[in-house]
Amino acid sequence: MTLRFIDAAALPEVLASIRPPFHADYYAMYSGWLNGIVTDPALMLIPADDHMVHRGDGLFEAFKCVRGAIYNLKAHVDRLASSAKALDLALPCSEESLQALIVETARAGRHPDCMIRVYLSRGPGSFAANPLDCPAPQLYIVVTRLLASFMERHPGGAKLCVSRIPVKPAFLATLKCCNYLPNALMEKEAADRGVHFSAAFDEHGRLAEGATENLGIVTREGELRFPRLERIIPGTTMLRVAELAGSLVEQGRLKATRFDSIAREALAGAAEALICGTSPDVTAVVEIDGRPVGSGRPGPIALALRALLLKDIHDNPAMRTPVF
Repeated sequence: MTLRFIDAAALPEVLASIRPPFHADYYAMYSGWLNGIVTDPALMLIPADDHMVHRGDGLFEAFKCVRGAIYNLKAHVDRLASSAKALDLALPCSEESLQALIVETARAGRHPDCMIRVYLSRGPGSFAANPLDCPAPQLYIVVTRLLASFMERHPGGAKLCVSRIPVKPAFLATLKCCNYLPNALMEKEAADRGVHFSAAFDEHGRLAEGATENLGIVTREGELRFPRLERIIPGTTMLRVAELAGSLVEQGRLKATRFDSIAREALAGAAEALICGTSPDVTAVVEIDGRPVGSGRPGPIALALRALLLKDIHDNPAMRTPVF
C-alpha cells in the first residue's frame, strides 16, 4: 500500500473526498478549538491530543430538539456544570453562554428535530496522562439526526438481559463522563445476546442502570421504584418521569414513587419494568433473560408515563427552549 503525505494545501481536497454514508446524519458542529461552527461533516474533527480522546478525560450531555425546541435544556447544562466541578474541569463560558451556543449550533443544523451532544474536554496539550499538560478546556457541540424513540419502532416493548459487565465505582458511575468502555461493552453484550438492552447490578446484587439508560420497576403493590442515585447517572428523563408520575399517584393508579434498592428478585417479580432516557423516552420492558415481565406486554403504567412524558416534551413551554 502506498501512503501519501498530506500537507495543509492538500487537506481540503482530501476532506472533500471523505463522504461515508453515515455523514448524512451529521448536521452541525461547534468547535471551541476552531472557535466556530461547521456544517460539513468532514470538518467535524477533534485534535488527537485532546485529553478526552486518548484518556477519556471529559464529560458529555445528550438531549434532543423536538418540533423546533430543545427539551429540558437547563437540567442538562446544570448536570454538566455539576459534573465539571467534581472533575475540577472549568466550563469555558457561563452556563447562559453555553445555552446560547447550543441553540445557535442547533439552528445551524437546520433540522427542527435533532439530537444534540455537548462534549466538555480537558483539551489538547500532550499525549501524557497528566491533565495539567492541557492549558485550557475545550467545548464541542454536535447536532445529528434524531431517531424515532424505541416504542415508535418497537411498539411491542423491549427485551432485556442481566449484564455480566461490572458496574463502575460510585464516583465514575454518577458522572456522565467520556470513559464509557463498560457502557459500550453492555451495548455489545445486548446485541450479542439478541436483546435490545442490558441491565447492570452492583456487587451487592442491586439494580444499577443500562448502558445509556435508567431502569425502573412497578411493584405488584403499585409502587414506581427507581434505584438509589449512589451508583447511577441521575438521568434527567428519569427524574422528570418521577415528577410526572405524581399525577398517577393522585389518580390512585400508583401508590407512590420512590428511589430505593432494587434486588434481582424484585426486578424478576415486578408487575412492570421500564427504561427511561433521552433516546428511548419511556420504554416498556416485556422480557428479562427470556422470561416475561408481567403479562409479557407493555404495561399500563409504563404506557401512561410515556404519554405524560411525550406531552411534556411537545407541549410544556416551561421545558422547551425555542430554536426555530
